[in-house]
Amino acid sequence: MSLHLAPGPEGIRSQLFHIIFESDTPGAKAFDLVLIVAILTSVAVILLGSVETYAQRYGDIFLYMEWTLTTAFSIELLVRLYCLERPTVYLKSFYGVVDLIAILPTWLVLLVPGAHALVIVRLLRVLRIFRILRMMEFVGEGQMLLEALKRSSRQILLFFSSILMVVTLFAALMYTIESDEAGFTSIPISIYWAIVSMTTVGYGDIVPVTPLGKSITVILMLLGYSIIAVPTGVFSAQVIRSIREERYSEEACPGCGLDRHEKGARYCLRCGTWLDEFSDDPREKTKEARQDVDTGE
Repeated sequence: MSLHLAPGPEGIRSQLFHIIFESDTPGAKAFDLVLIVAILTSVAVILLGSVETYAQRYGDIFLYMEWTLTTAFSIELLVRLYCLERPTVYLKSFYGVVDLIAILPTWLVLLVPGAHALVIVRLLRVLRIFRILRMMEFVGEGQMLLEALKRSSRQILLFFSSILMVVTLFAALMYTIESDEAGFTSIPISIYWAIVSMTTVGYGDIVPVTPLGKSITVILMLLGYSIIAVPTGVFSAQVIRSIREERYSEEACPGCGLDRHEKGARYCLRCGTWLDEFSDDPREKTKEARQDVDTGE
C-alpha cells in the first residue's frame, strides 16, 4: 500500500495486520478473495434493488443480504483499525473514507425517524455503491493509473481552464448573434450549447439559425475534434512514465552510461558491463580462476 501503516504490538494484532493489509501469504490472499466477492455481491444487491420488479419480488432477501454485508464490512473496518498502531492514519486515507461512506448510510436508517425522511435515507443509501472503489486496492495497475492521474492533474486542470475560456467566448458570441427564439436565452444556456457542440454530441435542443451562427458552430465543432485528444495524450504520457519507472531502473551503466535497464538486470544491455556495484562480477572470478589454472599448469 502507498500508506505507511504500521501494525500494533506483536501478537494477534500483528498477525491480523499481515492478513488484512498484505497479500503475500495464503491467509492474506484468501482474505482478499473473500472481500472482493463480498464487495461485488453488495454492489449487485444495490443494482438489482433499484429495479422495481426485483425489489418487489426479492426485497426481503435484498434487505437481509444488505444488513449481513453491512455488518460484515463494519466488523472488518473495526478489525482493520484494531490491528493498526495508528488507526486515524487509515481513517483519513482514501480507502478509510470509502469504508465509512460505504457503511454509514445503512446504519443511518436506524437513526433517522419519521416517514418524511425516507427520501433522504434512500439517497444516502445509494452511497453504498462506493464500495466498488475498494476494488482499486487489489489491483496494482489501479495504483499506477491513480499515480498517473495525480501527476497529470496540473496539465489537465490547465487544459480544462483553457477549454472553459474558449467555451465562454463562443457562448457569448452566440448569445449576441442568435435570437431568443433559437434557444440562446442567456449566456449560461449558450455555454451549455457550446459544451454540447464542442464535444460533438449535438442534442439539437438549441440550434443556430443565422448563417454566421452556423459558421461559428462549425468552427467550434472542428475545434472540439482537434483538442479532444489532448487530455488523453497527457494522461497516456504519464501512464507510460509510470510503467517505465516501475519496470526500468534509473541507474546508469558505469561503462557506457546507458540508463535504461530493467530492474534486477545484472549486465548492461549495450556493453555488457556488470551493473551491481555492491557485488563482484562473477565473470571476473571465473577469469581469475582460469588464470590460476593456467598458471598452475
